[in-house]
Amino acid sequence: MKSSIQSIFQRYWNPYLVLLMAGILSALYFGLTSTVWAVTGEFTRLGGDILLLFGVDISDWQYFDMVHLQGATWNRPDGWIVWGMFVGALIMVLLSNSFKIRLPQQKRRYVQGLIGGIIAGFGARLALGCNLAAFFTGVPQFSFHSWIFIVATGIGTFFGAKLTKTRWWKGKPSLTRGSAKPTRLNKRIIQPYVGGGIAVLYIGLIIYFFASGQKLLGLGALFGLAFGILIERGQICFTSAFRDLFLVGRSVMAKAIILGMSVSSILTIIVISIYDVTPITQIAALSTFVGGALFGLGIVMASGCETGMMYRLMEGQLLFLPVFLGNIIGATFLAYAWDHLGVYNVLVKNGAKINLLETLGTIGAISITLLMLGGLYALTVYGEKRYHQKLAVKRGMKVHAS
Repeated sequence: MKSSIQSIFQRYWNPYLVLLMAGILSALYFGLTSTVWAVTGEFTRLGGDILLLFGVDISDWQYFDMVHLQGATWNRPDGWIVWGMFVGALIMVLLSNSFKIRLPQQKRRYVQGLIGGIIAGFGARLALGCNLAAFFTGVPQFSFHSWIFIVATGIGTFFGAKLTKTRWWKGKPSLTRGSAKPTRLNKRIIQPYVGGGIAVLYIGLIIYFFASGQKLLGLGALFGLAFGILIERGQICFTSAFRDLFLVGRSVMAKAIILGMSVSSILTIIVISIYDVTPITQIAALSTFVGGALFGLGIVMASGCETGMMYRLMEGQLLFLPVFLGNIIGATFLAYAWDHLGVYNVLVKNGAKINLLETLGTIGAISITLLMLGGLYALTVYGEKRYHQKLAVKRGMKVHAS
């Protein structure tokens, strides 16, 4: 019994298992609600809510009409997906007794996180989706724009990794005298009780939504909770999937994400075929590539994508508070720039919605999707091997030189 509890709360879960479960749940959520697991769309709406709160007239902002800015964030299923993810992550952090306020050693990291968050938020909404809607759930929707986004994000992440390796970015190292004292667990023993209390209250809220006939809010809150639990226990961060491959040759997260997308793609096409649900297709245009590249650059600068930011903030890592604010600022600025600064006319207007189901048929769409995911998996394995080969050569040269 004790070992089972330790496996659940004291050890992080296998990322392959976690992303497999996330892929299954995302397909199920689509079947139940006809919408997808996403985050930055709600960040944009939240920015609109804040502007309205301060009396800003946004009635002529076309982007807000496009993303359906209606009601408050508490009255939107997409809102409860986001807040549910925060709550789910927080509950697991508390139950594992691992919440702790953590400050970055260098104050410049707050500024870097804010700037990175702004760039990532702007890029995500320019591409009409982040690592979830334009990536993890975009591919299973067979929207061609997601493949453009993946390539562009990889490019942006590559240059972001190069940037963060520079001395200018790193700054001077902060040295502290002596060794840090280990945190005494008995001072934080109350955390599991707090986590359990929050879990009971939140489950009560979900029951209230369903009992009062607010089914969509209940589903948003329920699936948000599940996704939050998964991203925290699996430490799921799409930034590390790209960045770690370039920096340290580690590909576990990238391969797990590809597996999750593959499973979700198969299940989603089954849902579409059985229930005749319309897949969600976004515009494939120059904006998709530019937005993806900015998103990739921004998430590396910020040290985390939206999912990584959410569970790390719940762990007490205060660096990710400005990252969160930056995401909202960047997404909201894009909403303004969409028509007021000509972004739509320059980058989006000539694009088109391309869904592989319509262009290739059911068999063709799932076949080409799985083939492309298989190719992406092969490239990931190749990149990992190539990195370690180069590392072995460098070590050999150093040994030979000495």
